[in-house]
Amino acid sequence: MQASTSDLLDALLAAVPPTAANLRAWFEVTSAARRARAHTIERALVGGALADRLGFAFAAGYSEALRFLVPHLDGITALCATEADGNHPRAIRTRLAPAGVDRYTLTGHKKWATVANEASALLVVASTGDDPATGRNRLRVVRVPTSAPNLRIRSSAAPFVPEIEHAEVELAGVEVSAADLLPGDGYDDYLKPFRTVEDLHVHAALIGYLIGVARRRAFAPSLVEALLALAATTRALADADVKAASTHLALAGLIDLSTRLVADLEGAWSLSPTDVEWQRWQRDRPLLHVATKARLARRETARTALLGPR
Repeated sequence: MQASTSDLLDALLAAVPPTAANLRAWFEVTSAARRARAHTIERALVGGALADRLGFAFAAGYSEALRFLVPHLDGITALCATEADGNHPRAIRTRLAPAGVDRYTLTGHKKWATVANEASALLVVASTGDDPATGRNRLRVVRVPTSAPNLRIRSSAAPFVPEIEHAEVELAGVEVSAADLLPGDGYDDYLKPFRTVEDLHVHAALIGYLIGVARRRAFAPSLVEALLALAATTRALADADVKAASTHLALAGLIDLSTRLVADLEGAWSLSPTDVEWQRWQRDRPLLHVATKARLARRETARTALLGPR
């Protein structure tokens, strides 16, 4: 582990972001370097270090988070969960219905699918109906190629991070086979752990990106050292149980530390207001605050479970 971690840190310090016109081009040109790492968290860290903007770093973390849960994924993939009433299991109304021997159809509408417009495949969270014993909405995850008939994707860009478009996905009786259904429970095995897995991988990519920013601009060595320490901590945390309350507390602490380092780095970076990458960062930094409410709720639940009510 020590040799592997040292090699990883060396790779983060040596990474040089390529020039890429868009997300797909960046994804392709950095593929070999990212795939050279064994663990998804290492690929996220290296992907961040190979990014010259927050949008590309986010894409690296998001993609590896999905690959952590579904290891055989290849290329850009989008998780399609959120619907008109949100992404709680009760809100999922997209329907997976039998349509013959080992055949099914998907019908429904997904409201907010990250990078779906660039993806070669979608992971669609769908309902198979209520469990008669518990009344719980039973969910499955289905892999659907974006070339599938009766599938429509309509993209929309956010006011920040324009490289990462979101999309609405319309599934009008999309045919799939039993082989397209991912094993396990759609909620317990995929949807529920994804927020934790995504936060860990996206923050890994952020840390990798900030290491590159600090190195390219010769910021204070102490800042680079702190970021490297956080990268090593992130790598270690990736081996923890993502469903454990103790992991959630450690992740909350990691996010707090990264937030403080962001503030320190911005203090140095703001001295170069004409830096194009700084200007992109200023535009895109609201991305760091997306899902803050969910993170706070996860932290409080973990604190109560392990530390007791306050």
